[in-house]
Amino acid sequence: MKKIFLSIALLGGIVLTSQAQTDKGQFIVGGNVQYSTSKSDADNAKASHSFSIVPNVGYFVDNNIAVGTGIGYQSAKSANPGNYGKREAFVISPFGRYYVPVAEKFKFFGQLSVPMAFGTTKATDADLEVGDKTGSSTSIGVALSPGFAYYPSKKIGIEFALNGASYNHYTLEDADGNEIKGQGSEDFSIGTDFFSPSIGIQFHF
Repeated sequence: MKKIFLSIALLGGIVLTSQAQTDKGQFIVGGNVQYSTSKSDADNAKASHSFSIVPNVGYFVDNNIAVGTGIGYQSAKSANPGNYGKREAFVISPFGRYYVPVAEKFKFFGQLSVPMAFGTTKATDADLEVGDKTGSSTSIGVALSPGFAYYPSKKIGIEFALNGASYNHYTLEDADGNEIKGQGSEDFSIGTDFFSPSIGIQFHF
């Protein structure tokens, strides 16, 4: 009988340990930073660049349920000159997460987010020098993403997130508030690549 009680106590201790990072009242702090560049092999070709940084903070309103938001900045510069060669935007991305423990240090999670970006476009000349403002951009989307979190310690979670389903609507307006046709887009995607997850770190407090 003592062995049974001891086993139950040890199992309970493992469950409590695995739950600690996602208990009600805990905070998570993390985010992502991305940079990419691309250049054609043509003679005298110039490179395109894109950069984004979006820190995030979340709060567990109940055990295994967190809500929060990411706030950041993104920019992109095309390798080709044009009226919309330079793009910059302020990013806000509220999210909700639900965690499901699967082992002592592993948890599955699902995240629903509503990424939004509000910014401007500027013209670039033949030397890719940035000129006047040419438009105001708005991007609003929704994304559902699954993932796994590994906890090497109580304060750190290493996350492997996958693309799930997402929708995004992008519009560009001129100085008078008129939509610029041919510059907007509407995108929907579904599916994931289990061999190409995005990797991040969240700190738990």
